Amino acid sequence: MNRILVIIPVEEKHKRYLEDIGKSCLFEYTSPALVTEKQVQAADIIIGNVNISMLKGAENLQWIQLNSAGSDSYSRPGVLREGVMLTNATGAYGLAISEYMVGMSFMLQKKFYQYYSNQIKHQWKDQGTVTSIYGSVTLAVGLGDIGGEYAARMKALGSYTIGVRRTQGRKPDYLDELYTTEQLDDLLPRADFVSLSLPNTPQTFHLMDERRLRLMKPGAFLLNVGRGSVIDTDALCRVLQEGHLGGCGVDVTDPEPLPADHPLWDAPRMVITPHISGQYHLQETFERIVRIAGRNLEKFLAGKKEEMENQVDFETGYRRK
Repeated sequence: MNRILVIIPVEEKHKRYLEDIGKSCLFEYTSPALVTEKQVQAADIIIGNVNISMLKGAENLQWIQLNSAGSDSYSRPGVLREGVMLTNATGAYGLAISEYMVGMSFMLQKKFYQYYSNQIKHQWKDQGTVTSIYGSVTLAVGLGDIGGEYAARMKALGSYTIGVRRTQGRKPDYLDELYTTEQLDDLLPRADFVSLSLPNTPQTFHLMDERRLRLMKPGAFLLNVGRGSVIDTDALCRVLQEGHLGGCGVDVTDPEPLPADHPLWDAPRMVITPHISGQYHLQETFERIVRIAGRNLEKFLAGKKEEMENQVDFETGYRRK
């Protein structure tokens, strides 16, 4: 009998859904704040993110289904013993985070954040000219569920869309052009919007360094919803202070949480949110996570592990295609 530890905040309807799939399994429900090392050690299957310090010596563990799309903390050498399957929640967050990104695009481009600041100070003040998404160029760096959904929405609003991914592949209909990371330097000067939805890997660390930030078109907008380490934060502060970019919106920072005295808070044309674009703020996100877990549980119990969704490649930290 498989012991399944569920750490995500399921309701009774979700429990029924999972237990109908795993009729022969023993389910235990807890929360990230209350889960114990003893529970983790006893589990054959874990649904949800658990502190990686609890996974050491988890000899019974066969598979962990993350509730996050990011899996870099769990795919590092030595975190999980060899043979343990790791799947993430790619596909759950595209709706919520892409809508956040479109909202952030409008906020920066139409200067809503400046007008809100004026409102707080009771200032009736014109902030000058703006531009339009219609006729713009969007460069989506990272074409997983999140980057792809954002590019599709920007295209629907009239933007010319360019995608960048690690490897060659078929160009989806929502893109006008598709390239690999090697072409990034040539593409940055073309874009009015640059979106980053990348995991934390050695290859993505400071991908947007000062040189690449300065390659961006003057007045362009930069969005980051992947990992804060993709951008050199100190370089971003310098570039914003000099007025090179039209604005920057981030839901992730490096360091994170961002210290109260960090200069990025006060950088001009900067909008920061505290890693809230995903999580469970949108109920549909959580419903999708539960459905991914359920579909994978069904395949796992049927011995069809090779068909499970979102299997993580431990060498790259990315989802296997």
